[in-house]
Amino acid sequence: MVTGDLFRRWPTPAALATARPRDLEAVIRSTGFYRAKAKNILGCCRALVERHGGEVPRDLPALVRLPGVGRKTANVVLGSAFGRADGIVVDTHVGRIARRLGLTRHTDAVRAERDLVRVVPHDHWIGFSHRLIEHGRTICPARTPRCEACPLADLCPRVGVRPTGPRRRPRAAAARPRS
Repeated sequence: MVTGDLFRRWPTPAALATARPRDLEAVIRSTGFYRAKAKNILGCCRALVERHGGEVPRDLPALVRLPGVGRKTANVVLGSAFGRADGIVVDTHVGRIARRLGLTRHTDAVRAERDLVRVVPHDHWIGFSHRLIEHGRTICPARTPRCEACPLADLCPRVGVRPTGPRRRPRAAAARPRS
């Protein structure tokens, strides 16, 4: 929602690298954690200009050396911008759905990614994350998964999902005889 204004004001990494922090913060404020994000965006754009001639690198090691860019962001950039599948993007939705499907037990994104790259064919890595994110938002949110509407319901072991249906009241403790 903020990128339209952001890129209108600063259309290139070189332009954004010279932005005043408070001006950038005002544009991205609605995203939350805007001060830290502004610092990382400015640092990233400065590094792009100084180390890469203003161009976004096309390899994972160079991307993760940029301020504010971790493995997840690097995989998003490589997959979405360059069509390169160097890994699987594991955000909170992907991690949660992968655990519910029994594809990983790990909550750590890097470990979960290692498990996923073993079972997901390489030519599906980019789309896999997008599909799981959408599935996690629409059908299988964290608190209230809609298993009855899920096209994967017959295959899903529902790891960590509480059973649905009427809740049973716990049995009252047997009355002890008074002595």
